[in-house]
Amino acid sequence: MKPSILVHICCAPDALYVMKLLKERYRVTGYFYNPNIYPGKEYQLRLEETRKVAQSMPFDLLEGDYDASFWLAKTKRFKKEPEKGLRCDICYALRLDRTARRASSEGYDYFTTVMSLSPWKKAAVLNRIGRMLGNKYKISFFESDFKKKDGFKKSVELSLRFGLYRQNYCGCIYSFQEMEKRRKVKKDRG
Repeated sequence: MKPSILVHICCAPDALYVMKLLKERYRVTGYFYNPNIYPGKEYQLRLEETRKVAQSMPFDLLEGDYDASFWLAKTKRFKKEPEKGLRCDICYALRLDRTARRASSEGYDYFTTVMSLSPWKKAAVLNRIGRMLGNKYKISFFESDFKKKDGFKKSVELSLRFGLYRQNYCGCIYSFQEMEKRRKVKKDRG
């Protein structure tokens, strides 16, 4: 029997590629836990798209609570950090902590995240946090850098083929504001 793995999912396009890879070696369960996503309608859209992927592959999908105020309280003093800065490290740790706790308490063999697929995410930091949390909760962390071997490119192709919504910002209020600034500058230039 294949070992079980609880996989943190941040969005459907990343899940589509990564879950397909992991299903070859593991009994996979997805875990959508993302209190960082802003605004609430964006959260709902990403969750609905992830549900579609879970149904089509198929795999079981667990859904965590959406508590944006919890996330904001933990990250607000780092709001001026750039994308890929310390605020992002804290965000990774919050989501991976919840995933590790759940995986450990429910008896999974491993836990991991699809986040290392994104060029906006730091795989080395994700893996370091995952190892620390694995030690803390006594569960193995599956280390990865899914963007290697054209992983991100393949995920873009797959999501286009499946007609999935692809977001144009990481997800948090701060990355949303940065996206809006870039859009305004582009509009002003054009």
